[in-house]
Amino acid sequence: MTRKLLLLALLCVAMLAVVGGGRWLLTSRAGAVSQAGSQAPAQPPQVVSAITVRASSWQSRIRAFGQVRAVQGADLSSEVSGIVDRIDFQSGTEVAAGTTLLRLRANDDDARLATLQATADLWAANVARDQKQFDAQAISRATLDQDNANLHSYRAQVAAQQALMQEKIIRAPFAGRLGIRMVDLGQYLVAGTAVVTLQALDPIYVDFNVPQQQIGHIASGQAVQVRVDSYPGRVFDARVLAADSRIDASSRMAQVRASLQNPDHALLPGMFATVGLAEGAAHQAVTIPAAAISYNPYGDFVYVLTPGGAKGGVMTATSRVVNTGESQGDQVEVVSGLKPGERVVTAGQVKLRNGSSVLVDDRVQPENLAAPNPPEE
Repeated sequence: MTRKLLLLALLCVAMLAVVGGGRWLLTSRAGAVSQAGSQAPAQPPQVVSAITVRASSWQSRIRAFGQVRAVQGADLSSEVSGIVDRIDFQSGTEVAAGTTLLRLRANDDDARLATLQATADLWAANVARDQKQFDAQAISRATLDQDNANLHSYRAQVAAQQALMQEKIIRAPFAGRLGIRMVDLGQYLVAGTAVVTLQALDPIYVDFNVPQQQIGHIASGQAVQVRVDSYPGRVFDARVLAADSRIDASSRMAQVRASLQNPDHALLPGMFATVGLAEGAAHQAVTIPAAAISYNPYGDFVYVLTPGGAKGGVMTATSRVVNTGESQGDQVEVVSGLKPGERVVTAGQVKLRNGSSVLVDDRVQPENLAAPNPPEE
């Protein structure tokens, strides 16, 4: 028993010696690493570009998306069924109001009209004779009235036949440009079949929607700038024609219509358009390039530069939270957080942290235009 106790005591002493030695070794290594870290060279300044914050005139704008619409546009079709007998137009041509475009085969329409007209003329002659006989009291009033009724009936049938014949002729209801012909000579048309589209292109409308909060800033005659993807860099000047008299209950949007001249027919119905119009009066605002702002879920921030106290133009970058407003082109309005005259980093933020030392190189700067014009391809 004594021997076992002695062995157990020796084992405990050995374990304590091992634990103590390990702690001493770790402490020695930590001290060495700390000493090496304190002697490590400082990180060199990061190279960034910067811009001086300035206040400039800022015009808030309403932006919306819309669609180009013809002042008058229709898909022309036949009112009656029949065989296409004549086509008097070419696709894509300009036509005047009333121009004959297409005729359906008349068949026996002319003969039927002649028959009805002859019968009407006969009854007209009978009524003339009846009137003389009635004046001479040779016939009764009832006979005269019956013959007059027959005359009016046949004249109505003549008018109905003439209207039916006119329905077989398709004419342009207004002046405009024709689209693609969709029927062929000799084709049988069912009533209502589209023949060709006709669109009045000058002037032309642009319909767009604005939120109900902005409807108070819309007025008749207000200037509108319209852009379409088909013509990059080109701005079409329009004027507000009217706003709808109600707000859509599902979207809380109001429809607005603008009108513009389109002499070269560049705009076509159905085009997607981007619309911009001024909201209120211009005011002074602090603006910076959008590239200068770092966005994250906890708030937008910029790096503000202050003199670092070192030689060689080294500065210190300090992060600062800013409240942003409207953006236009490459610029963003800063509502609060910056003052004119301060310098902010515009490129190279990914290399920085709060308190980093930087060198400013402004040879390359991001775009800073409120209304940039993309190059045309």
